[in-house]
Amino acid sequence: METYAIHKNAMVAPRKCRMTMDLIRGKKCADAVAILNNTNTKSSRLILDVLKSAMANATNNFGAKAEDLVISECFVNPGIVLKRVKPASRSRVDRRDKRTSHITVKVSDGKEA
Repeated sequence: METYAIHKNAMVAPRKCRMTMDLIRGKKCADAVAILNNTNTKSSRLILDVLKSAMANATNNFGAKAEDLVISECFVNPGIVLKRVKPASRSRVDRRDKRTSHITVKVSDGKEA
């Protein structure tokens, strides 16, 4: 059985988040939690929260054992882009895009529902 958790509009750029997501793809959940705890990035803290939520969904809603869970699928999609302006030289204005992400983590125990 497969369960998932999603964090929408996370305030981190998708490109930065994908680098951290590549570290945990396909690993056991216990190993992924250890990797994310030792990775010092903002995206690792956000991904860790989503992973813990997906694990809790699997154990509480479907009775899966936490030690059997494996990350079956994880990906980051781009969210909304917040457009901000900043003064530039010679009385001009530069646009700064603040990119957001939708973080999705799916965990599975390898059994059918």
